[in-house]
Amino acid sequence: MPDDSDGEDTGQTDGDIYAAARWRLLREEKVAGAARRKRLARLTDRWLAALFTRAVREAGVAAAALVAVGGYGRAELSPRSDLDLLLVHDGRTGAGALAALADRLWYPVWDLGLALDHSVRTPAEARRIARADLKAHLGLLDARHLAGDAELTAALRTTAFADWRAQAPKRLPELAELCRERAERQGELRYLLEPDLKEARGGLRDATALRAVAASWLADAPREGLEAARACLLDVRDALHLTTGRATDRLALQEQDPVAEALGLLDADVLLRRVYEAARTISYASDVTWRDVARVVRARSARPVLRGLLNGRAADRGERSPLAEGVVEYDGEVVLARTARPERDPVLPLRAAAAAARAGLPLSPPVVRRLAAAHPLPVPWPAEAREQFVTLLGAGPHTVPVWEALDAEGIIARLLPDWERVRCRPQRNPVHRWTVDRHLVETAVRAGALTRRVRRPDLLLVAAVLHDIGKGRPGDHARSGETLARDTALRLGFDASDAAVIGTLVRHHLLLVETATRRDLDDPATVAGVAGAVGTIGTLELLHALTEADALATGPAAWSAWRGALVAELVRRVAARLAGEPAPGPAARQPTAEQERLAVEAWRTGHPVLAWRAEAERSPGVAEPVGIELLMAVPERPGVLPAAAGVLAVHRLTVRTAELRAVDPVGEGPVLLLTWQVAAEYGAPPPLVRLRTDLRRALDGTLDLRARLAERERAYARRARGAQAPAARVTVAPGDSRRATVIEVRAPDAQGLLHRIGRALEDAGVAVRSAHVGTLGANAVNAFYVTGPAGGPLPDGAAREVAAMVEKALRS
Repeated sequence: MPDDSDGEDTGQTDGDIYAAARWRLLREEKVAGAARRKRLARLTDRWLAALFTRAVREAGVAAAALVAVGGYGRAELSPRSDLDLLLVHDGRTGAGALAALADRLWYPVWDLGLALDHSVRTPAEARRIARADLKAHLGLLDARHLAGDAELTAALRTTAFADWRAQAPKRLPELAELCRERAERQGELRYLLEPDLKEARGGLRDATALRAVAASWLADAPREGLEAARACLLDVRDALHLTTGRATDRLALQEQDPVAEALGLLDADVLLRRVYEAARTISYASDVTWRDVARVVRARSARPVLRGLLNGRAADRGERSPLAEGVVEYDGEVVLARTARPERDPVLPLRAAAAAARAGLPLSPPVVRRLAAAHPLPVPWPAEAREQFVTLLGAGPHTVPVWEALDAEGIIARLLPDWERVRCRPQRNPVHRWTVDRHLVETAVRAGALTRRVRRPDLLLVAAVLHDIGKGRPGDHARSGETLARDTALRLGFDASDAAVIGTLVRHHLLLVETATRRDLDDPATVAGVAGAVGTIGTLELLHALTEADALATGPAAWSAWRGALVAELVRRVAARLAGEPAPGPAARQPTAEQERLAVEAWRTGHPVLAWRAEAERSPGVAEPVGIELLMAVPERPGVLPAAAGVLAVHRLTVRTAELRAVDPVGEGPVLLLTWQVAAEYGAPPPLVRLRTDLRRALDGTLDLRARLAERERAYARRARGAQAPAARVTVAPGDSRRATVIEVRAPDAQGLLHRIGRALEDAGVAVRSAHVGTLGANAVNAFYVTGPAGGPLPDGAAREVAAMVEKALRS
């Protein structure tokens, strides 16, 4: 950093020179990553040291030091990082001189627009505050001398570390609780579509916490991959700061492609996968480390004799409790028996994993590393290996941490070579709460609770963990997954017929829920199509359980008692067909007594009749769709569907699901029954009298729905932020229905969407015989059974024209 005379000769201050050098480093020079962070820290060090030297001289302060703490203390300056600075003095300097010194330091930093976190303390004050404030103590562990009296800095660091180690049995549990609370607030970084790189679990805060644990000498984190994971998150944060120009740690959707480009990555998915892998490494290291800390703290806080009296577990007496051949429990973990030889026993990794999951205990990290070196399994696997694998999958929630431990050491990818493609793969659909690999494991966990419903639980569990294995490959993931799953099943030692069943389950794992919610179950072609796909009652039974497990593992929006009832009804009908029994007649779908009453009243009065339906009984462990059920009965006439949907949109009722069908309650003319699952955008739903009045006005033309909804759409567009939603897609669904043509609409869920679809179908001159409407997150998938003027299915050409007209209307 130039001296004062240089600044006077050129007309530039030290701050100007620093700012220019900083700009060149961040924008022009071809340096990035850790090297750039360290160079930025050194550049900032020199500027602040020169600033401090001049300020001390001008303020007349004798004994003081400028200390970097926190991230700046670690020399990890991102482009928009705060400068964490501590001005340390010996306590003998007057308050006026200290204030003058501080002003000469802080104001030049603020003048450059840099964020500053600052404090002024003596070593004794810093020690006292650290004892009361855990976060302050953590910052002092990274204290680094910048300028001034180095002995003051050395005394500060020595005291901070000595106190930290002395108080570790008390402070580390506090830090663990702090990490847990933050994880509950921020979520798990490796599963978030817009993760906070710093605060979410597995982020930079957790990496800093692991450094603090290591500094306590009480425990240490697994080192392999940890530093690389931390560096990865820091690199992403650097690129995020540079692309946004803001001090942000949240990787928002709209920023992901620019950040990926800045890092030289292919796209946002590659970026997220890299972030997730780093977060997984830090999360796993955190789990292992905090478990070690808890064990050490327990050992230090209780006398061995008293511990033996209070707790009779063999592990606490230093004994080994057998769990399986070559596998024992010791000190609350699963370890290998002294006689175990992984190099000679290729089944040992699966046997140990199954035993750990069954016992609900963690695998010891050194044991997992040792198992990673085990002799590979022969292909096809022996029967014991397959049985242990199935046992691991069916152990319930305890499967997850054991699987994660194996995955962290690369054992899963060695057992299932296609696993690497789905590992840490993000899922852009907001309905999904997990990455692809974790979703597969969660599906197996859910399937484990359903194994008593099927005759071949082993096939169910293996299909569950493989059902999305085709994701990450070109084309339909279910089709590509069928081949991969069948080949994997043969690798695992299943015979050809069992492997074919597993392949069928993977190929059709979406068939039941999509058919039940988007097709007319009274149409014989619907049942025939499903029966032809599954082939046997045994496969249908397995597919039913897999469907439920998959949906429950996806997230709360993917399964409900309503969906479950539709799937169960479809399964019942398909099973009857496969068994050669007569197909259930229309009586199986007769209106309920309440629907019958409403339909009669609508026919009698000639006007719409509406009713809120009491909330259905919840199924155990199943989330209901958000909202309440609204029943409508309207004498059949043109425009009922768009009018009803438009009225709901005007009253800010979001449609979650909808079903439309025609009934003839008294044999004198059809009445349309519409069943809606709706949720108010805010507040309570409107009174029925308002909905009924507006529906009558919409049907008789005195309520201008188009104008009202257009105004609402304009207001929504002004508020909307983020990435552009994909365009609507309208297709003619393949099928052999002899009753109607099925038009399928996939579009972003939006204000008045169903109204626009219904209006477009009316304009196309077709009649809607039934509608099956569903939303998953931000997407709507709707199927409409339509007929032509003659009351039958449309010719192929006419059907394509109708689909094109609806698509054009939705895109305009």
